[in-house]
Amino acid sequence: MDRVMLITGSSRGIGRFLSEYYLDKGLRVVGCSRAETDLTHDRYEHFSLDVTEEKAVSLLVSDVRRKYKGIDYLINNAGVSTVNPALLTPLSAVEKIFGTNVFGTFLFCREVGKVMARKKFGRIVNFTSVAVPFDLQGESVYASSKAAIESLTRILAQELAGYGITCNAVGPSPVQTDIIKDVPGEKIQELLDRQAIAEFGDFEDVANVIDFFIADRSGKITGQTVYLCGVS
Repeated sequence: MDRVMLITGSSRGIGRFLSEYYLDKGLRVVGCSRAETDLTHDRYEHFSLDVTEEKAVSLLVSDVRRKYKGIDYLINNAGVSTVNPALLTPLSAVEKIFGTNVFGTFLFCREVGKVMARKKFGRIVNFTSVAVPFDLQGESVYASSKAAIESLTRILAQELAGYGITCNAVGPSPVQTDIIKDVPGEKIQELLDRQAIAEFGDFEDVANVIDFFIADRSGKITGQTVYLCGVS
């Protein structure tokens, strides 16, 4: 039986790259996003849903469990961003960012964690951001949502360890995807200049960290956050 990886936000950007990357490695990949996808492969299945909708997430995970007898890897990639001074940020924007970034991540961790616990094996990788340690002006809401994910990751690592499940987080430096397309160029440059390696990240850089986290030999690597490009 193929190992099964579930990737959220898989229709474009990093999620799309990871879907193709792990299909090439022989995994069965289940993706989901609000949008449809044109990715076709005999080992790929796509669900269209909002990651903040509890019932939809539960039904997706239940369906995958029945079809494939389990889920081995969960990559919580779905996320949204904004750059706006706190005093000018409407509550609707805060709710949208926390809904996708935090509540969506939590729902998938909870539902997939139940499935993994039955097999006594699982690897969960959540997405944070270098926005957390940098404390950049204009990113109070986005950085706070990612800080919540880091805390969630550390606590889940403790709660799930007894089931053979690890939970870690990867924090990419800016990658040229839609999530940063509306960020002013000077803000991006300010962020890059604070990195030890003042460059954009690549999809391959992210996959390299995920490869490490999900490896069978990484069973004792849990509760960790790895930032790219020399961020600390």
